Amino acid sequence: MHVFASRFETRTLWGAMKFLAGTPAVWRQVRRSPGAYGATLRARPFRRTFWTLSAWESKDALHAFARAGAHGPASRGLAPQMRDAAFTTWQASSEDLPIPWSEALRRLP
Repeated sequence: MHVFASRFETRTLWGAMKFLAGTPAVWRQVRRSPGAYGATLRARPFRRTFWTLSAWESKDALHAFARAGAHGPASRGLAPQMRDAAFTTWQASSEDLPIPWSEALRRLP
């Protein structure tokens, strides 16, 4: 299985609110995406910081999700609002589900 984790920091509180406003559509897309095992979000909007953690059947399934549906326009629309972002991926066994947040945070730069 392919695991993906990210951390986003927005420039402003307004950017954080825009991030949150787009979240429901992206999570609906995750639930419908072929190859998605699941995803979760950790949000500290007043600190303007968000983390995502998701597990996928394959790297191709993750890439198909990222290019399609609500995710593509949301990520492009938020790009000017971003102060910093970090991403990491790794391989894991499905027996490792659910992936603990501590593992994702350890791996993120």
